[in-house]
Amino acid sequence: MLDPPFTSEQFLGIFAAYNLAIWPAQIIAYVLGLIAIGALWFKPVWTNRIILTVLAIMWACNGIVYHFRFFSQINPIAIAFAVAFTFQAVLLAIAATTYSDVRFERGRFFPSAAALLCIAYAMLIYPLLGYWAGHGLMTGPLFGVAPCPTTIFTIGFLLLARGKWVVWLSIIPIAWSLIGVSAALQLGMVEDFGLSIAGILLIAALFARGRRTPLLAGQTMPDKTRLVT
Repeated sequence: MLDPPFTSEQFLGIFAAYNLAIWPAQIIAYVLGLIAIGALWFKPVWTNRIILTVLAIMWACNGIVYHFRFFSQINPIAIAFAVAFTFQAVLLAIAATTYSDVRFERGRFFPSAAALLCIAYAMLIYPLLGYWAGHGLMTGPLFGVAPCPTTIFTIGFLLLARGKWVVWLSIIPIAWSLIGVSAALQLGMVEDFGLSIAGILLIAALFARGRRTPLLAGQTMPDKTRLVT
């Protein structure tokens, strides 16, 4: 595993400058997060579009403002990250503004429990772990405006999402969950271990759905033996 081209002090220094520059966007991010949760819980007419729009705004902020404007100052690869996060925002926006098949459902116990755990981790546990680890609040990554907690939050909703678009919306979050392991190991970002776990949960959920789909499709097929006269 390659060493990052910056120190943990530089990494947290970028977050300190970033959080100061975008204040009070952190509060707005929590408001948007609560709106998405409320849409999931109370099921208004525009539930799916509300959730997708909230996620699109968060990914756009991370891509354009954090990665491109700030993180690129210490990491040249951040330009590629900016492109990926902005592209994810575009995918989410397209899913929100067109008649895509993405829908969010609170269903069976395990997927719902895993999803709610990811959402709670991103909004509450992640910043508390960062504070406990000495990263501070305004000097560390925060929900909705930093890549890792935003990805965990998104994965929480993708665990509840259904439709063919879900696979495409999951590719970049899963990729970033793998990148998060390096931050956890090399930079001492203990809170980012939750990101890798969230990624594994999403991969397992997609794999399980993929295995069930052919079976369900097979159940709708007519019995060919009955067609023989």
